[in-house]
Amino acid sequence: MKRITIIFLLMFPAYMLFAQDNFSDVESSGEMFMLVSSIMEAKAGYTHTFIMPFLQGDGPLTQGNNIKFNLSGEVTPISLNGIFSTVWTPIAFLELTAGTRFGTGWPINLFGGDIYGIGLNLPTGYDGSAFDSLMWKGYIGGTIQFDFAAIFPGDWNHVVFQSYHELNYHGSTRAQKGQAWFYESDDGENMNGFNYYFSFLLGYQMPIFLNTIAFQAEGELYLYDTPNRSIWGDDLIRWYFASAFIFDVTEKFSIAVIAQFRTVRNFLTGTENLYYQDRIVDTNNPRRLEFFRFAAALTYRF
Repeated sequence: MKRITIIFLLMFPAYMLFAQDNFSDVESSGEMFMLVSSIMEAKAGYTHTFIMPFLQGDGPLTQGNNIKFNLSGEVTPISLNGIFSTVWTPIAFLELTAGTRFGTGWPINLFGGDIYGIGLNLPTGYDGSAFDSLMWKGYIGGTIQFDFAAIFPGDWNHVVFQSYHELNYHGSTRAQKGQAWFYESDDGENMNGFNYYFSFLLGYQMPIFLNTIAFQAEGELYLYDTPNRSIWGDDLIRWYFASAFIFDVTEKFSIAVIAQFRTVRNFLTGTENLYYQDRIVDTNNPRRLEFFRFAAALTYRF
């Protein structure tokens, strides 16, 4: 994973040299975003994108071939993140992605409760302090996508489908083997290791103020080699289901309104409040679906 990420990082300056004679073909754009939700979270950030023609052909499947380089910075009330990603489109319906993410954080006390930006999740409780470690992640993935309007052109024929699959490795610089850690106020069940993430999206795009209606299903499977992990349900896929409505306020400014549900594990009575690795999942009814959050994402494109 580290070698793959380094290769893609090196591709950026290498391709810049390769494309310098045709630099007029390079497109550059920026995007600012802000996200707020019903679970008292907030995030703001900026992404700058360079789009470069790459191995373009004359046919409809290859004439738009390109490579995108995305540089992003994010800030929340409890963390800072830097992200670099490369997206290669070798054919119209396929995208290949690789990237890295680095972040750190700090704990805060809000309304009498502690929120952890980063830190260890030990059986004795939270262990951490501001900026005491670094979270890092490397990933590779691929997207298969289809737009019905590519076959039957028309402003009202944009029924779109996307399927994304990703293998990633994430870690905390402070965590030892087998130690769990928090990041950005999550459940604290992260460990240094591999994970598999996937998503499916079905949407309809329209040439009106309500630009897009979409439904998405996401799943994440931890691939940690932890003894007896099935006892607390660590081997179960964590599902998220969302509906989204995207409004184009102006040509550059849009607002997405999202409602999201997720699956959570059912534990045997008496184990619910124990350290997470000491809980026992109910094998007769291991999961239930619950409402997770409402969210609004504001995006401004330059």
